[in-house]
Amino acid sequence: MKTLLIRRARVVDPVAGLDGVRDVLIEEGKISKVAARIQKPGVPTLDLDGLVVAPGFIDMHVHLREPGQEWKETIASGCAAAAAGGFVAVACMANTDPVNDCRAVTEMILAEAERHGAVRVLPVGALSKKMEGKELAEIGEMVAAGCVAVSDDGKSVMDGGLMRRALEYSTIFDLPVLVHEQDANLLGTGQMHEGAVSARLGLAGMPASAEEALIARDVLLAEDAGARLHVQHVSTARGLTMIRLAKRRKVKVTCEATPHHLALTDEALESFDANFKMNPPLRPEADRAALLRGAAEGAIDAVATDHAPHHADEKGLEFARAPFGVVGLETAVGVVLTKLHHEEGVPLPRIVELLSVGPARALRVAGGTLEVGAPADITVLDLDREWTVDPEKFKSKGRNTCFAGMPLKGAAAMTIVGGRVVHDAR
Repeated sequence: MKTLLIRRARVVDPVAGLDGVRDVLIEEGKISKVAARIQKPGVPTLDLDGLVVAPGFIDMHVHLREPGQEWKETIASGCAAAAAGGFVAVACMANTDPVNDCRAVTEMILAEAERHGAVRVLPVGALSKKMEGKELAEIGEMVAAGCVAVSDDGKSVMDGGLMRRALEYSTIFDLPVLVHEQDANLLGTGQMHEGAVSARLGLAGMPASAEEALIARDVLLAEDAGARLHVQHVSTARGLTMIRLAKRRKVKVTCEATPHHLALTDEALESFDANFKMNPPLRPEADRAALLRGAAEGAIDAVATDHAPHHADEKGLEFARAPFGVVGLETAVGVVLTKLHHEEGVPLPRIVELLSVGPARALRVAGGTLEVGAPADITVLDLDREWTVDPEKFKSKGRNTCFAGMPLKGAAAMTIVGGRVVHDAR
């Protein structure tokens, strides 16, 4: 739709310092005007009285599984899930089959997204060839093809020398390096967080220090290189403290937290339900509380889902054999609004920063604001809608959610990409 007029919405745009009732005019896929009253007779109009209009939400950590694992998710189904969840863009990780470690795979992903994607797809290329941690991938060619970042997400880069070269090389392109921080030598065969609950359940644990050790290493390497480091799914209080201290030293480090680490603790594993099995694992309450404070106060830059769809047969295996990972695109907004806004009192502009402004800045992509000339990417929120998570209603092929049956307050009511309504659940 080339022209669209939104009327009487509560517009929340932290970049513009705006939180008030406004009209928004969209022309040619961009924000044309934001004002108390806009007169534009004859154009299509949406009356969003009582709803919130925010800069479109960006999920900077998603696994779309295509190419190679289309029985779990496709680019089309993942994008449909993103639109239903209120996201206008997703950054898709490189652990496809084949791995997105070269120009051809990046171009295939973008072509498929152009044909079938309801939302914008931002490919993340692998840091190392085949994500084996031995040799740098063709980073320059992937950037030229459209990759917005590099990462071996799902695997840690254990070779510190390789990580150092990747960080140094990334500065040529001012490219963020996204890191999955776990020392594989410390993890062993861990299935959950190592602590009192794992001891009680008799499950092998993963020590928090496995995550913290690599955060410490990579923050130092990024500081030396002057590179931009983004720590994915930080889950421990000490890890977040190291990131906070690095920021004070002006290191170019950002970080994200997932909705499940903000909402749940390792006690959820008492059920032995593999839908609570994720990596990094759910942590004790002290870590969850630290993440909540970090999200509220600004130490955490973004909320990202780590959306990781698996087939029901895979998650139905006994706990030790079931794969790590949960889906999150269609529950993230509801969980964040419920836990952070309604329960913890985090102001709505801060919520918008976590889901829109922060990801856009960390990835250096367009969006994160409704200022004139910005892409008309918009997420519409119904703050008071009460609903219960039902995986059978997901657009995603993945039903492996840790929030099934959870009552939530707040939801994405509409998603607009480039001025086009791609999801409408008002």
